[in-house]
Amino acid sequence: MPFAASNDARIYWKLEGTDDKPALVLLNSIGTDLGLWDAAMPALLTAFRVLRLDTRGHGASDAPGGDYSLALLADDVAAVMDTAGIPQAAIAGVSLGGMIAMELALSRPERVSALALICTSATMDKAAWQDRITKVRTGGTAAIADLAMQRFLSPAFSAGQPAITESVRRNLVAMNSEGYAGAGAAIRDMELIDRIPSLTCPTLVIVGERDASTPFAGHGENLLAAMPGATLERLDCGHLAPLEAPATLAGALRAFLSPGPDTQDAAEALFEAGLKNRRRVLGDDWVDRSLANRTPFNADFQAMITRIAWQEIWSRPGLDDRTRRLLVLAITASLGRWEEFRLHVRAGLTRGGFTRDDLKEVLMQTAIYAGVPAGNSAFAEAAAVMKEIEAAG
Repeated sequence: MPFAASNDARIYWKLEGTDDKPALVLLNSIGTDLGLWDAAMPALLTAFRVLRLDTRGHGASDAPGGDYSLALLADDVAAVMDTAGIPQAAIAGVSLGGMIAMELALSRPERVSALALICTSATMDKAAWQDRITKVRTGGTAAIADLAMQRFLSPAFSAGQPAITESVRRNLVAMNSEGYAGAGAAIRDMELIDRIPSLTCPTLVIVGERDASTPFAGHGENLLAAMPGATLERLDCGHLAPLEAPATLAGALRAFLSPGPDTQDAAEALFEAGLKNRRRVLGDDWVDRSLANRTPFNADFQAMITRIAWQEIWSRPGLDDRTRRLLVLAITASLGRWEEFRLHVRAGLTRGGFTRDDLKEVLMQTAIYAGVPAGNSAFAEAAAVMKEIEAAG
């Protein structure tokens, strides 16, 4: 594992992408690790060489006891950039990551070509953060998990993506309490708002319309007031934008940091992201066969449905995968689209997407609302698929 030595701590980092692309450093929020950015990476790697790191006290990085400061955390980022051989980069940070990014740009302006400040602030409630630090140091991160989750994710995302939500909570509860408390002290003690007017690098301020932690009012608006030359971007998401709106966030970063006509690159990024979803839902074997059967006549159509259906629709946060799968079954049965129906029955049953009982209930509902003939055909088609699955294995 790659580590950088910084002020008596080892900082874990990960560098991805080709050397011919401009460097982009991604910083995570308090209570998360570099995996926060995983869903956005396919769309970012087509345009950038991406350096991620676990903030001191988080993930695989060391978690020394005591209070941390933004200056200390900015030193860590500079040390990682040195170790990775990156003299200058654009810096994008979420929440605490955005605060560290501002500190780095203030203390080492030559290292920062541009800033993207995502769901962050230059002023936070000191008393509230002191209370949180005290609770963590006495009761661990589990003591503040409920509060943190309410401020991390929007209610709609939490309801629609329970697996992701539980993973975020599990990682928060499992993290080093001293690390969380130390990083919390850096937020409590930050002094940025009076200093950031001196920043001269291009700056993008991204706010989440459903962000309960650092909303536009009182946070994003203060950043813009202090930096009149900054650009504002609003996303339909909660506090952890890389989780709730990865493709939209990546598009905003690409548009700001790499302006110009890169429509083809953007299309390729969306295709790759959609292909990842398609493989997750339908399986590699089916997707590989579909790709192998592309022809000059249908290739553009295949690319379009991968970008739109599998990226734009299947990546939306409002519904989980199980619900989407069952909706597809009901709709394709109602319309008599049996090839597509059989495909999704097979994929769902063989990939743990739903149970046979789930399938039966959907088809019962379909028979009432789409007609008994449609339900009858759907039961027959589903039975044939289940027989084939049993025969195969």
